[in-house]
Parts: sequence; C-alpha cells; structure tokens
Amino acid sequence: MGLLQNQNLGKFSTRTLSHRIQSRKAFVTKKIPEIVISKSLGIFAMLAIMISITPAFALTELERASIDNPELANARGASIGNKINVDQQIQIAADITNNQEISQTFYYLVQVKNSENIVVKVDWFSGKLNPHQKWNTSVFWVPQNAGEFTAEIFVWEGFPFNHKALTSPTSIQFRVS
Repeated sequence: MGLLQNQNLGKFSTRTLSHRIQSRKAFVTKKIPEIVISKSLGIFAMLAIMISITPAFALTELERASIDNPELANARGASIGNKINVDQQIQIAADITNNQEISQTFYYLVQVKNSENIVVKVDWFSGKLNPHQKWNTSVFWVPQNAGEFTAEIFVWEGFPFNHKALTSPTSIQFRVS
C-alpha cells in the first residue's frame, strides 16, 4: 500500500510517496520523490494511476523467461530419447516462454560438450517473443564422433554483446554410438 508522507526540510516542505512492493520473501519500500505537488487534483490523480499500475510481484533477472521440456528430436521433430548414432542429424529442442508483460528479444544458444568437457558445437539464433508467448525451438547438430555428450541450453537477452541471461540454463545428457 502507498503512504503519503510530509517531510519538513527547513524552508521547504516536500512530500514523498512510499510504495511497498512484495518481492518473494521480503518487502521493499521505494520512496518516489514528489514531483511538486500543488493543490491541483490532476497531479494527485496522476500519482494514483502510477500506484495502480505498479506490478505487485516483480520478476527477477532469471525469471524473465523459462526453458521447459528440453529434448533431442529427429529432423521431423519427433522425440528420440538420448541414444544417438554418429552422422545422425538431431535437433536439440526446448520450449521457451517469455514470462514478462512486454515483448522480449532473445538468443537461444546451445553448447555441446564431450565427456572431457571440451566444447564441440556452439549454435544459436535470435527471435522475439510477445508477452507470455511460448515457443518450441531447436538447433540442429550432426555428431561426428561416438561418446558421452552434454547439450547446455541458454536463453539470453543479447549475443555476443549484452549477454544477460533471461533464465537459468538447462542441459541434456546423451550418448552417441
């Protein structure tokens, strides 16, 4: 709830608006400095509108998007489990969702590492998700060698610059024979 407070600062009298926003486990109090409140109802109405459109729950940096249902699929998109053949074209797929009230440009990045933790493939593409849009997306890979692999999936705000994560990464482990 907002609280209007008067503060006396010598010759000047100001008002600040304290607005409480619940953020997961704690309440944070924001003080919004007064713009110069006159006796005009227009300013008061504007402040009331600002308070009413402030979201009650703010998303953290890593909650702006989500990655669900990571899987390996064949060229047609059918799930193939985690046993792959050398020279078999696969898709490393996942559902990504924009959890925000605004559109979000994203970069879907996949990094494949072998059992020695050496990166053998990096691929990505970018797109734009509307508010709360969910999209199944993938990158292709044709493994050239047998072994144990891990595909790490990232969703970032930018790439290669401004690479802020929109969500925590996820991974898929699989065998190529």
